[in-house]
Amino acid sequence: MNNLSTTVKMLRKQYNLTQEELSLKSGVGLRFVRDLEQGKETLRLDKVNQLLDFFNYEMVATIKSNNQ
Repeated sequence: MNNLSTTVKMLRKQYNLTQEELSLKSGVGLRFVRDLEQGKETLRLDKVNQLLDFFNYEMVATIKSNNQ
């Protein structure tokens, strides 16, 4: 699992939501929530941002260090 999928799953559980409830409340499909939490790499960024917006989160780009 990657950081994004781990964070979304953690937030969903903190809000005591099922995957289905999160999909309904955030306006994305249930399949999308499942794929995101499983770490699927080919996801639409607009849908990722839509889901993160529900939690008042946003994605930001960072520069990798030379060690990564």
